[in-house]
Amino acid sequence: MYTENVREIERLISNYFQGIFNGNTAQLEACFHKDAAIYGDINGSEYLKSLSDYIDGVAHRESPKDLKEDFQMKIIGIDNLGSIAVAKLQVPMLGYNYYDYISLTKINDQWKIVNKVFTHVN
Repeated sequence: MYTENVREIERLISNYFQGIFNGNTAQLEACFHKDAAIYGDINGSEYLKSLSDYIDGVAHRESPKDLKEDFQMKIIGIDNLGSIAVAKLQVPMLGYNYYDYISLTKINDQWKIVNKVFTHVN
């Protein structure tokens, strides 16, 4: 079951990466639970958004793909216990070197991101 869960989580994260990179808000939003919260720290400035505000921000910015950036996003690690998991991701894009920690839960037999915290590291 663990390896099946990890494969499903990896597919979800791949969709998350593609949604961010391509600016595909429908694909990105499908990765999250509707009540997910997004917290961050960008150069010392606090970032706190609801899922709808986060998706709106992605919709109104140029995507890394449109800016001709190289895709460099990767999974650093996944820890899964039953129907919960956490993942550490590196998400370099738009001039930032983001690290995301996402919390996931399996709801109605589907993995969803329920929380995202992130920071930019030089």
